[in-house]
Amino acid sequence: MKVKPANADRFAAKPDANIRAVLVYGPDRGLVRERAGKLIRSVVTDPEDPFRVAELTGDQVKKTPAALADEAAAMAFGGGQRVVIVRAPTEDTANTFRDFLADPAGDALVVVEAGDLDGRSKLRAAFEKADRGAALPCYRDEGRDLSGLIQETLKGYGLSVSREALGYLSQHLGADRGITRSELEKLALYKGSGEVQLEDATSCVGDSAALSLDDVANAVADGDLAGLERAFDRALAEGANAIQPLRATANHFKRLHQVAGARDVEQAVDKLRPPVFWKAKPRFTAQAKAWSPALVGQVLDGLLDAEARCKSTGMPVEAVAARELMRIASRSPLRQRRKQTAGGR
Repeated sequence: MKVKPANADRFAAKPDANIRAVLVYGPDRGLVRERAGKLIRSVVTDPEDPFRVAELTGDQVKKTPAALADEAAAMAFGGGQRVVIVRAPTEDTANTFRDFLADPAGDALVVVEAGDLDGRSKLRAAFEKADRGAALPCYRDEGRDLSGLIQETLKGYGLSVSREALGYLSQHLGADRGITRSELEKLALYKGSGEVQLEDATSCVGDSAALSLDDVANAVADGDLAGLERAFDRALAEGANAIQPLRATANHFKRLHQVAGARDVEQAVDKLRPPVFWKAKPRFTAQAKAWSPALVGQVLDGLLDAEARCKSTGMPVEAVAARELMRIASRSPLRQRRKQTAGGR
């Protein structure tokens, strides 16, 4: 079965009793770990209990398919339902999981942690099509979901957050649930009590790769080729992988798509949620006025295609990502406008 993203947290906390194995997958590795942890704790109180929790790697399942059924059928010392965790499975294990789900041994809950899997994944299909299996997606926190997570997390520390600070945090967090929670914990310890203000947020959050990724996206939209090259190299140097600049740029253009072509662009930008960070608003508004909805749509198609090529062609992913970003930047209406103003030079 497929678990809808909106129901993912509820399902992870209390999975259907008929389900014997859950594939937790997606681009947000922190959220994958968090939801897998909820599934494990729905069965056992101590995830470190060696008598009730077993771990297998994807390679172990691939080399010895029977190991999955053996662990699932094993009895726990002292009784109780067991959990079998499988980490980093490969597409080669799809048939093993399909066979297990057709006739599951024992009563253990199998929790499978995977990375990002597209709709063509055989592994994902094995769980989605099984009556006793479930595929639970973990996508990046965005928009209202991200704003709600930030407010809820800070509230747990006894803090509220100003509108400006919330806008800033929403722009610089969300790529990974684990990192988001860690950054908010750091911010809470820094603030201590009261309302988190913009100065607090800028002092504690977003001073590394996240800002570099923002610089990449803005340089692409502005058509700043030299700035893009610097920001791209800096993002990689600060720990980003080659696909992250593509996704950061796609997220930026999705926001532009919401307001591009509006009768009153400035008013449309003001209504965006999460709000655009006030210091970035003039630049974002200029981009929204320059890029037409049709052009933004072409950009999003190109970025999606580039990510697919990064994952499937075997070419150096850094080169694929950089080439696509440069291609888009070179066609920016703002760049064309500057060239015309300078007499085509």
